[in-house]
Amino acid sequence: MKNASQIINSIQSRPQFSKLSYYKCIKIVQSMFTPPIQRMINFAYIKNRTLFFVFNHPVGKQEFDNSIQSIKSALKFLMPQECKECDENLFDDIKAFVTHTPKKQEEEFKEIMQVYKERSSGNFEINVHDEKLDSLIRSIQEIIKSRK
Repeated sequence: MKNASQIINSIQSRPQFSKLSYYKCIKIVQSMFTPPIQRMINFAYIKNRTLFFVFNHPVGKQEFDNSIQSIKSALKFLMPQECKECDENLFDDIKAFVTHTPKKQEEEFKEIMQVYKERSSGNFEINVHDEKLDSLIRSIQEIIKSRK
């Protein structure tokens, strides 16, 4: 009986799911960067034998540019096994750019309205000389008494 990892590997080896192994390879390369750089990466993709990283902030790209040479030399020396399985020469170059589109929120904020039990009984004195304000306060007083 196969376990879960063997089932996933057999599915990934099928031709129609070959893109899954590309995604796995991209994630391995992305994990080579420092955690602050990883958090600034929106997504990555491979096009024309070039691995592109899309950043959400210019500082992330600047840090990427500072550390890219060490990553490239490490990849030339030892390519991860996941990248070798999909294609020996999956990508030749690594580049990055900054996107200026806002990142979509994953969660929708729901407006929470709390309803409290009225603690006032509506028995209070109204000492206001303005007629409009007096009528407004009396209407509020009637609402409180009706809810009690």
